[in-house]
Amino acid sequence: MNRLSYMLFLFFVFFLGAMPFWLIYALSGMFYALVYWVFGYRKKVVVANLRKAFPEKSSSEIKKITRQFYHYFTDMLLEGIKGFTMSRANIIRRHTLLNPEILDEYYQSGQSVIGVTAHYGNFEWGTMSGGLQVKHKAVGFYKPMSNPYVDAFIRRSRGKHGTLLTSIFQTHRTFINYQNDCCIYLMIADQNPSNKDKAIWADFLGIQTAFLHGPENYSLRFNYPVIYIDIKRIRRGFYEIELVPIVSDPSKMAPGEITQVFAHNIEKRIMQHPQYWLWSHRRWKYNKPTES
Repeated sequence: MNRLSYMLFLFFVFFLGAMPFWLIYALSGMFYALVYWVFGYRKKVVVANLRKAFPEKSSSEIKKITRQFYHYFTDMLLEGIKGFTMSRANIIRRHTLLNPEILDEYYQSGQSVIGVTAHYGNFEWGTMSGGLQVKHKAVGFYKPMSNPYVDAFIRRSRGKHGTLLTSIFQTHRTFINYQNDCCIYLMIADQNPSNKDKAIWADFLGIQTAFLHGPENYSLRFNYPVIYIDIKRIRRGFYEIELVPIVSDPSKMAPGEITQVFAHNIEKRIMQHPQYWLWSHRRWKYNKPTES
């Protein structure tokens, strides 16, 4: 069954790979109709999240953002698959890092850094474009696929563009193994933590929100500066990425402060264009425990 699923996956990858982007976006329009109107994929979750984040918005405004989100959601899914067959030049042209020189001083001194971003814009292309546009060794964390053949394909695909993909379940080992290398550790850190007892709480969109402890934990442990990777969608299929230094000396930060600064940067981008954030995941699954 895994082999059959893998063959179907490869067919879809190379089928989309042969398509020009204009045809991919026409296909995305049809997928939108299925995902939003026919299947209503996680629509209740999306609407509930939007209402919680924007209580001041009317029902019509929430409905408008919801539709905009699903239009972008299907674009992003197909863009992610298209990325497997894109050339290096096309990746850089469409997912452009505006200020890689921000990292030069760190690189010259042999200093590793942690790059944090969110499920905003086309975060999938970041694991390819990062390895092509920075001098540091790019190390990306991801959740392994259940199908071992698909998982191996994804790791090979990202690796050929210079990014080393490693399992989120090997995060600690990875930081230990590469502590003598000059790396940028790429972490998507806005998902709901699986272990709420280790969560770091921050004010996010006016809500006390549980964040993953990883970026702050490893920043403090290894004294790695933290860079926010700000993804901006310019138009369909084109993104600009700006590196924003948010923590230069972790030892001077109070507990939870690194996470709060990160949350604030995500919030600024979401407030500008909310439709490009991944509203379909259950971001506010936990409530902050009351202090005894």
